[in-house]
Amino acid sequence: MEILLATFSALFSVVNPFGAMPVFLTLTQDDSPAHRNQQALKACLYMVGILAIFFLTGQYVLNFFGIRMHDLRIAGGLMIMKAGFDLLTPGANKKKISPDVVEEGQQKEDISFTPLAMPMLSGPGAIAVSIGFFTTSLSIMDMIMILAAILLLAVVTFVILRFSHQLTRFMGKSGLAALSRIMGFIVLSIGVNFIVSALRALFF
Repeated sequence: MEILLATFSALFSVVNPFGAMPVFLTLTQDDSPAHRNQQALKACLYMVGILAIFFLTGQYVLNFFGIRMHDLRIAGGLMIMKAGFDLLTPGANKKKISPDVVEEGQQKEDISFTPLAMPMLSGPGAIAVSIGFFTTSLSIMDMIMILAAILLLAVVTFVILRFSHQLTRFMGKSGLAALSRIMGFIVLSIGVNFIVSALRALFF
């Protein structure tokens, strides 16, 4: 249970479904509630597939290219720290994807895979965290718990997107900005932890 909660909390901070709400509302503003919910559900299912695949196969991809896990942790930590710094600045939610991608998404009928599932929900930071969870010492039960945490994250993300209109009205812009800064601080801490753990393993 401990590994499930640790995996969920780390991925939730990096995925940050609250940060995806403004873009999701912008891209689905002309859609019916049923179509909006369908897009949210498909995006969450895609996110589960992407994170689970990278968790299970990421180590083999790294081995193929001769990249050590410590290298990935340092590179991923820098990337996650940058995402954390972005969340600490005003208007960070809009920076997760470029305006061109948002404009293209508004013209698409199906936005569930791109840009919603990737790169909005399962972007490089979330993928790096997923790969970083895999170690050869994991038992079958540990791997099941991590996959269950990814599935739980998808359920929570769907609920947040499903009620994004109500949450946005309830929290307001100031509430969303404050929440973004809190998430940014947590994401920044995760990035620092990735780098420190990799350096400790390399030199000590």
